[in-house]
Amino acid sequence: MTIKLVPVSPAQDELIDKAIALGDRYTKTLGLLTPPAYRKAAEDGGLLVAVEADEVLGYALFGLPKRSARIRLAHLCVAEEQRGRGIARRLVEGVKERYPQRLGIKAKCRRDYNLSGMWRSLGFVPDGEVRGRGRDGEILDGWWLDLGHPDLFTEMESDALLVVTVDHGVFADLRGLTDMAGAEESRALEAGWMADLVQLAYTPQLVHEIRDLPNTAERQHQQAALTGLHKLSPDAAAVADRSRELLQAASKAVPDLTVDAELRLRLRYVAETSCAGLQVLATRDSLLSRLVDVAWEVARVRVVSPSTVTLHVDELRQAQVYRPADLMGTEFRSGEVATGAEDELVAFFHQSGGDDGSAFAERLRSLNGGSVAWHRELLRDGQGRPVALYVWALDGRTLIVPVLRTAGHPLEQTLARQLLFLIKRLGRDCGAEIIRISDPHPSEAARSAAGDDGFFDHDGRLVALLVDVCGAAAEVEAVAGGLARELTVDTTSLRAGMPAEVAAVVERAWWPAKVIDSELPSYLVPIKPRWSTELFNEPAMLMPRSDVLGISREHVYYRSSGRRGESVPARLLWYVSDGNSQGEGQVVVGSSRLDEVLIDTPDALFSKFEHLGVYGRLEVQEAADASGRAMALRFSDTEIFPKPVTLRRLTSLARGLGLPWSSNLLISLSKISNELFQAVYQEGHRTT
Repeated sequence: MTIKLVPVSPAQDELIDKAIALGDRYTKTLGLLTPPAYRKAAEDGGLLVAVEADEVLGYALFGLPKRSARIRLAHLCVAEEQRGRGIARRLVEGVKERYPQRLGIKAKCRRDYNLSGMWRSLGFVPDGEVRGRGRDGEILDGWWLDLGHPDLFTEMESDALLVVTVDHGVFADLRGLTDMAGAEESRALEAGWMADLVQLAYTPQLVHEIRDLPNTAERQHQQAALTGLHKLSPDAAAVADRSRELLQAASKAVPDLTVDAELRLRLRYVAETSCAGLQVLATRDSLLSRLVDVAWEVARVRVVSPSTVTLHVDELRQAQVYRPADLMGTEFRSGEVATGAEDELVAFFHQSGGDDGSAFAERLRSLNGGSVAWHRELLRDGQGRPVALYVWALDGRTLIVPVLRTAGHPLEQTLARQLLFLIKRLGRDCGAEIIRISDPHPSEAARSAAGDDGFFDHDGRLVALLVDVCGAAAEVEAVAGGLARELTVDTTSLRAGMPAEVAAVVERAWWPAKVIDSELPSYLVPIKPRWSTELFNEPAMLMPRSDVLGISREHVYYRSSGRRGESVPARLLWYVSDGNSQGEGQVVVGSSRLDEVLIDTPDALFSKFEHLGVYGRLEVQEAADASGRAMALRFSDTEIFPKPVTLRRLTSLARGLGLPWSSNLLISLSKISNELFQAVYQEGHRTT
């Protein structure tokens, strides 16, 4: 019989069930995955099976993260009696053939399984190690299979973790002496492939529940097991206030709810999660499951099952670490650090790693005046507390950042990501071509996010290239290569026709580079002035708007659900669509990177993207068409053109390139040629 590779679709229930049955035979080595995880993988194109005579001999189950160009291999499974027939190799080759546009395949495997020979024979190379989150704290080796794309970008990936609080039920599933019914769902949280994606945390309420356990052996065992989780200590007064708000809302939302000590205990988990600045609480508790809407509406906490975490880890992680909506209305303000105020900052920005308070204050004082024009920028929250600090100066064509710190804050991850892009924009505006973060102890939040923005380690410092070229791959490579040689690092070869996913990684890493002869498509998006003002402050408001720090980094725009061939990733040009009959006021105001396109009901879209701000539920509903569905465009890293491109000039540029032009292109989202994108982009940045 011939072995066939079959990409499984969600409708192929029999194949999915056979893959689940095979995986269940080897849960001790593969790690637990619940049946919904297999079905979700099939929906996402991430389940490939090897079939012979209607039997599943092996399978590869993998993830295709939207915000990463990697393939994440969760299971590579072959039936024991079928091993030695080259099935694992065929599965890996099958994944490569189906997704050649990805940078490579990442896998993890316990070191004590002694399978390094197998991984090497499949073409994988070692890629670091991480400690597993299981009961025995096993070491997991990382493995990487490169798919032959520019190697400078294979390491680009944030190492920010999704921090999930767990209630006592889930904790007992993971660490208890007694196996509970349904515990397998919770144990999937500790699967090896999730080791560097999720961090489990506990709040004081969990400690209280363990203390109240009557069985001495169980109590002592669970108390000792707490050391494997991250400890959270939210403010007690804030937790008490939030608990009262939750109890009041729950009583109104669920009329038949019994208000008793048990309810207060469950809501305490939600309140503590919220006041610790987190958004995800994993539970299998039926009472908490009834209060999902209350938890989100009042405390902005997503109460989810453990299986939901494993199924949606990437989107939950992104929603937690990047929350610009939460910055709106918080009155964050930026200003120069006053001379003599350095000591005030020590308590907020004393970082680990040997940089003690006095040394830090002295270094801040040294970065004031002298022959170098240092800019010491401090960000404060609405209560005047310092939350972020960065110092910069231009040294020739290099932007030097000797201090980059964020203080402990629920929005620290969001602030760090915004600051990194702010520094890149600052560098471009100053004419810099290299950014060097020379702070020996930058904040962990900034370091964990830096990979996503193309920063790499160079002599112990974070460095990024600013490649201000909108042109062919050869032109981009020529400039980047020159900068790389200055740093004495290996350059990367780019080629025409690069896959869209790879080009998008290049453009993010070397922002503001644009690789025009790649397969990354470009679109023109009409937008009403009202929303252009809200999103980009173009046209500018007559009255000062509330501070919206972070809004230009990532956002979402809603429109009717009619598709016009949109693909992701892509580039966008924003065309303000209202004006008079002569076209005055109708201009292209900027460009963005398109990260995701999703069509769903307004309520579903609002729930998913609410953390990105500006739009209310009613406004999303207004964007829906007769089908009752709307489209969400999630985009990031918007550049507002110094010189908006008028409709007349846009038309002239299109005709000058010999391109067909119609006013219909301005009515709805339309694909345009990369050559037209280049012409408009360069026109928007023209200084003469």
